[in-house]
Amino acid sequence: MTNSLNDTALLVARILLGALFVMAGIGKLGDVAGFAGYMASGGVPAFLAWPVIAFEIIGGLALIVGLQTRVAALALGAFSLVSGAMYHFVPADQMQMTMFLKNLALTGGYVAMAVAGAGRFSVDAWTGGKTAAA
Repeated sequence: MTNSLNDTALLVARILLGALFVMAGIGKLGDVAGFAGYMASGGVPAFLAWPVIAFEIIGGLALIVGLQTRVAALALGAFSLVSGAMYHFVPADQMQMTMFLKNLALTGGYVAMAVAGAGRFSVDAWTGGKTAAA
């Protein structure tokens, strides 16, 4: 592929992978108490509901715009792996195992994004890899 096509493909991948988390985080805002209860059912303290929601939205947006892409991708990948193992690994339930495998596949996508980087159409590229935090 040409560099331009690679950069476009990375942009599309970032948008698709990031949108998943942005939409999931926004969706949880409709019933934070219910989400907190669901988290608690898996052994995660309910008070972490708000930080998780913020992580999902901010991490997804960071990936979409290509800000600290490698870090964001690794963090979202780790989150996908851990949450899949904690909440979806139920071998007796085919639907939950499908969700678990989806999380594993997403983890692979996030790892690939971390390896590939953001591409030319990103904040990372426009700042030369230097952000306000750097």
